[in-house]
Amino acid sequence: MSKGLLHHIELYVSDIKRTLDFWGWFLEELGYTSFQKWESGQSWKIDDTYIVFVQTEDRFLDIRYHRCRVGLNHLAFHASSRQNVDEITDKLKDKGINILYPKRHPFAGGDNHYAVYFEDPDRIKVELVASE
Repeated sequence: MSKGLLHHIELYVSDIKRTLDFWGWFLEELGYTSFQKWESGQSWKIDDTYIVFVQTEDRFLDIRYHRCRVGLNHLAFHASSRQNVDEITDKLKDKGINILYPKRHPFAGGDNHYAVYFEDPDRIKVELVASE
């Protein structure tokens, strides 16, 4: 293993079924495979890194997530190319998933930053960026 590489990310979510429907296809498009599955969660893995989604207990659902508060702002993933960003953008639109910053898309991150930004069911911002 390479020192400093991310091992895993674990996200607690408000509705596990809705989250798995949202994230499953996207992660598989990026090359992740289903890794672990149990009653209140599931994970996907690529190489030595995995992402875990767990149902939040009811007693902790009173305060909703917001990316502008202290904590996680967004998750950014590498795309294989600008074409890959465009293909995923089309799939997001077909699924009715809102594209963030539509007037600046696909350059919302700057003139040389080709990406699509969107939100998961809990409004966690997700970015798919071409590193070309």
